[in-house]
Amino acid sequence: MTDLPDELSTDEIIRSLASGAPTTWLRSTGTEAVLPDLGDMMDSAAARFDRFAPWFAETFPEAATVPVEFASAFPGVSSGMIESALVPAPAAQHRLDDLFGSEINGRLWLKRDDTLPVSGSIKARGGFHEVLEFAEAVAADHGLDAMDPAIYSNPQFREIAANHRIVVGSTGNLGLSIGILGARLGFAASVHMSADAREWKKTMLRDHGVDVIEHAGDFVEAVEAGRASAEAAENTQFVDDEDSVSLFAGYSVAALRLRQQFEAAGVTIDEQNPLTVYLPCGIGGGPGGVTFGLRRVFGTAVRCIFVEPSQAPAMFLGVRTGRHSGIAVQDIGLSGATAADGLAVARPSRFIGPAIGPLISGFATVPDEVIRAGVGVLHETEGIDVEPSATAGLTIPWRMGEAAAESPTGIHLVWLTGGAMVPDDERSAYVEEGRGLVERIGSTASAIFTD
Repeated sequence: MTDLPDELSTDEIIRSLASGAPTTWLRSTGTEAVLPDLGDMMDSAAARFDRFAPWFAETFPEAATVPVEFASAFPGVSSGMIESALVPAPAAQHRLDDLFGSEINGRLWLKRDDTLPVSGSIKARGGFHEVLEFAEAVAADHGLDAMDPAIYSNPQFREIAANHRIVVGSTGNLGLSIGILGARLGFAASVHMSADAREWKKTMLRDHGVDVIEHAGDFVEAVEAGRASAEAAENTQFVDDEDSVSLFAGYSVAALRLRQQFEAAGVTIDEQNPLTVYLPCGIGGGPGGVTFGLRRVFGTAVRCIFVEPSQAPAMFLGVRTGRHSGIAVQDIGLSGATAADGLAVARPSRFIGPAIGPLISGFATVPDEVIRAGVGVLHETEGIDVEPSATAGLTIPWRMGEAAAESPTGIHLVWLTGGAMVPDDERSAYVEEGRGLVERIGSTASAIFTD
């Protein structure tokens, strides 16, 4: 472990983070945690998705119909919905009870963002929303009826779009969302990819006609390169994963849908039946937007825990120190490298920590071994195959000690982030590796801090 700066060396939580040990920090975030004043952006984003539903249904076969299980939660919606299932996970809960030698109160659920239509990850909502918002702005600027979804399939719009470019820096999943949708709308699209991005994601983007620019450095380098290229170009939209309110708005829509899904499942969320949500975190945009939405929908009946790899706890570090994007994990001797490529971020968002930090109920870090083992647990118990980053939060309910036992009727929701797009051979490799690590899950001790 590197020598910590004097002002950080006395902080027991920072010392635990710097050692690379699994660390959990649970915070008091009650009614004093005020929602940021962001107007009606969540409702506006939801309305935008609704407007584009016919276009999605027409353009993407996988969005042409909604799953049968959506009928009760979303009555009257028959096509074009970008949403994922909410499912109970009793077999996984029982297996983890055995592995940890203890039971959690309440019930384990999974939010299946690994199966979101078109680009198969939590990044779809945010990435799609910013592309759609840009498309509407371009249409309006050229005298078209931006509120009419039919115009986005017309040759006239595509001819206009071809003279506009969308640029993003990504570890992979946001790039897939931006690139696939942007190219399908007719925009030129460029994705700057960091060194840890998977090769199959680069190949898939190129197959969709997207320019992929590879960088030897990390996520921050890819973002900076994308930003620099966009600043020098006309008719170009840079999707800033470090500072985008449009991405944030798109992510937040998930909370509106989740409320409908719990109601359809007969599950009550209130102060007597609290909801704890475990959100894998990279730069913070996805979990930040979801947290804002959840607190707006459920108030103090929901707690949101951000979960990061032990070597890349960027948001944890930024919020704990109050430095936010002014500190990187390398500053405390960590590498920033992780098998969870979507979470391989060394420096957090400039926007998320300051804007919604007080709403975050806790943070946890997880060793790569446990993240990979989670893939095996979900495969063996629920028949669900995901990429490693999706399982970051899976074991955290069992690590929260008495804090997880506040109510015998509490709901634990693990948010799955990606997996459906993974090629079969890589998915099989993830599963095989994960199954070999499952038995080690319960042996990983965690330091728990509360305030």
